Amino acid sequence: MAKLSCRSLVACCMGPPRAAVDAMDGVKLKVTNRYVLIKNDIFELTLSNPDGMVTGVRYNGVDNLMEILNKEDNRGYWDIVWNPPGERTGIFDVIKGTDFRIIYHDENQAEVSFTRSWDPSLEGKAVPLIIDKRFIVLRGSSGFYTYGIYEHKEGWPDFGIGETRVAFKLRNDKFHYMAMADNRQRIMPMPDDRLPPRGRQLAYPEAVLLVDPINPKLKGEVDDKYQYSCEDQYNNVHGWISSDPPIGFWQITPSDEFRTGGPLKQNLTSHVGPTMLAMFLSAHYAGDDLSPKFTNGEYWKKVHGPVFMYLNSSQDASDPSLLWEDAKVQMMMEKESWPYDFALSEDFQKTEQRGCISGRLLVRDRYIIDGEDLYATSAYVGLALPGEAGSWQRECKGYQFWCRADEDGSFYIKNIVAGNYNLYAWVPGFIGDYKFDATLTISSGDDIYLGDLVYEPPRDGPTMWEIGIPDRSAAEFYVPDPNPNYVNRLFINHPDRFRQYGLWERYAELYPDRDLVYTIGESDYSTDWFYAQVTRRTDQNTYQPTTWQIRFNLDSVSPNSNYKFRVALASSANAELQVRFNDQDRVVPHFTTGLIGRDNAIARHGIHGLYWLFNIAVSSAWLVGGMNTIYLKQPRNQSPFQGIMYDYLRLEGPCGC
Repeated sequence: MAKLSCRSLVACCMGPPRAAVDAMDGVKLKVTNRYVLIKNDIFELTLSNPDGMVTGVRYNGVDNLMEILNKEDNRGYWDIVWNPPGERTGIFDVIKGTDFRIIYHDENQAEVSFTRSWDPSLEGKAVPLIIDKRFIVLRGSSGFYTYGIYEHKEGWPDFGIGETRVAFKLRNDKFHYMAMADNRQRIMPMPDDRLPPRGRQLAYPEAVLLVDPINPKLKGEVDDKYQYSCEDQYNNVHGWISSDPPIGFWQITPSDEFRTGGPLKQNLTSHVGPTMLAMFLSAHYAGDDLSPKFTNGEYWKKVHGPVFMYLNSSQDASDPSLLWEDAKVQMMMEKESWPYDFALSEDFQKTEQRGCISGRLLVRDRYIIDGEDLYATSAYVGLALPGEAGSWQRECKGYQFWCRADEDGSFYIKNIVAGNYNLYAWVPGFIGDYKFDATLTISSGDDIYLGDLVYEPPRDGPTMWEIGIPDRSAAEFYVPDPNPNYVNRLFINHPDRFRQYGLWERYAELYPDRDLVYTIGESDYSTDWFYAQVTRRTDQNTYQPTTWQIRFNLDSVSPNSNYKFRVALASSANAELQVRFNDQDRVVPHFTTGLIGRDNAIARHGIHGLYWLFNIAVSSAWLVGGMNTIYLKQPRNQSPFQGIMYDYLRLEGPCGC
């Protein structure tokens, strides 16, 4: 019989929970000159005083689950990457507290604070923020919570943030199995496997070929932390499992409200170390657009977290799925408990301080159904700081609250922090972004019903042809098999096959002499449209621009009319899209995006970055009766990672065709 944490629903089927007998004893807190120790009868947490670093976690007979070979400030810590105005290079700063306080302690709960303040003497030396790191241990709880309150006072220096997170580095002599989804878990390489001569760096430092790994079964695989990235909407629980003894150490994020960039934003999770991350803000898969800049001395305050570090154990070392399944159950329990009523900062609003909003979203497109609105089935509906339609994906200072609409378009968003918001939405199957006209003020206890809302997606005329699915991803297009010399076996025959290393190089192998040509009515986008328009590598290790063609037949062209070419991009990495109609050699393209995007999704094994939509007016003079060709050129060619991913392309005829 397996033995799991007392808080698990699975435990009832797997034997008596560990803490069922011991939970009568309360939470104990001890403070010394160097350490703060908090324990219940399940585990013990040791924090450095006054730094607030996680130096030790004692659990299930193991003295310390953290990497004991690391220095104490390199085991469990909050960090931030920031930059003064005008400087692009970020400063990496492990956040060390200077002032320790006991916020609350009784037999049921302990909450402690490690605060780092700022004053003008630190200008240019430290990020101009007051940072209050909190840790919470509850009675009978198999794990601890942490959250942080960041405050920039009015009149303080300008600065920007590139990243902030909590990192945990676990013992590499014990934690070898990593799990982040039912189909994304495996035995992982050791840290030494990534270093010469056991590992060989590939095109960038994060990607390493395992030449002579300690575990010979991993030989020939590629390891790259970005292969384990995840969209925030699915990034709820991930972590590591030790086989001796069978222990799980998990990071659970019960809410996305404090993350930036909306539900599609991608972030790192766990990776070789063994390292486990709780990402709050990052520019990954977005670039500088998601690095907030604080200018003109603006005031800003935000709570990051709480997140939960969950510990569980089992008597069956042969089946790591037992601990993973239990961690998923615990994750659901944490979600149901949100917002936590035990977090004591007045800046973290409780349920009674928050509001709710509901309504129904419909879609109106007369070229699909004339005179009847469609249900916005499974639409993403959310609240974010006021801005333009679609601005939520670049929003990086406030809170966001999202849900998926029901089959009939009904939505309900609860536990919204009081404040001013716009309501945004996008609907899978339709291009563009919806925004509710009015700014919404959410106050404590509000339950606002908006009724029926109607989204009219961009549309000028009937669809003449289309390529792809408007879902903000390039996953439906052709994703090649990896080079056999650069495989991560986890992603063989996997839905996320795009996470293999080096797929960008396969384009030149498939199209060695000419670029992709797609013929409407003959080609199939799932096999004939490469997932990314990348540069072509030459024998001289230089890179050439690429020009793709879309060929289509028009029986006739409506004179003196405008057609519309809609191009939705799922990603752009230091790229440009130039569009020419029936004239490949035209010096000035009919349309260009200019240089756009820094999301780096091609190199980082993503199938999308930020979403772009371009609506191109097409003069009938550019078209001909018979066969037409649209030339799509990506001219930027300084690296193999410059390129774009398409989401969806559509040519519309003139209104009334």
